[in-house]
Amino acid sequence: MGFPRRSLVTRRKTVVYTTQTKASATAYGAPCPASLPREFAALQCSFLKTPASLDNRRLTAYMINKEVPMRRRRLTGLVGFILIVLLLACGQGQTGGKPYEAQDFTKLKGMPGFSDKALEMHFALYQGYVKNVNLLLEQLQQLAAQNQTGIPAYAELKRRLGWEFDGMRLHELYFGNLGGKAPLSRDSRLMKRLEENFGSYDQWAADFQATGAMRGIGWVVLYEDPQTGRLINAWINEHDVGHPAGGNPLLVMDVFEHAYLPDYGLKRGDYIQAFFQNINWPAVEARLGK
Repeated sequence: MGFPRRSLVTRRKTVVYTTQTKASATAYGAPCPASLPREFAALQCSFLKTPASLDNRRLTAYMINKEVPMRRRRLTGLVGFILIVLLLACGQGQTGGKPYEAQDFTKLKGMPGFSDKALEMHFALYQGYVKNVNLLLEQLQQLAAQNQTGIPAYAELKRRLGWEFDGMRLHELYFGNLGGKAPLSRDSRLMKRLEENFGSYDQWAADFQATGAMRGIGWVVLYEDPQTGRLINAWINEHDVGHPAGGNPLLVMDVFEHAYLPDYGLKRGDYIQAFFQNINWPAVEARLGK
């Protein structure tokens, strides 16, 4: 005869206990088992008429009026955690705007002096910068939300962000001022500004090209100072060092090795001449301040 399932009610606490044995019970009055849940410890169990010979029996007790609310809280917390994970995985946990998207510059294919293979490689490199900018922004936001702004990882990611962002934006400006087929018009506003600042177009071009021929990797940028209107040819080391604060970039030339090695090897000067033959001057002039 198996030990029966019983339900005992004492005061306002309900206890359900079961045994997983078919041994018969003949004696009663055993003490409360030590294996009861922690929540049950405060409950006086001596009233339970359990068999005296429970050596091989497993007794499980539940406090129904306490266990159900606890399960509900655990379930609610689990659902909330799953929602947070899904939001982060889908990119919806970001704040501060939509992710950056790589622009399409495939129209530049077929440009004289630039092979399609070199351009495709350059486009892929640019797309990597866009991807890394989005990744860094997301990681920084997550660390900030977790109050982890004081750890070294946050500092290093924050420093890296400027390098990746400038790499993305400079490439967009570079590809954006390529694809032209005509020289700068003598009557254009930009021509007049170049003559005012450098004496002549040729003098400006010589200074810009000499800056690009300097040893090192980086960029050459024709900057406009918005406060005075002055034009400056600046050398940008890598992506982030040397930018005039507040300057407006007008013409951007990439002089990293990946920009010229595939087509010109170490002949950077030939690459610079090919760049000048393909400048989109209307696009450059459109960047001028009013």
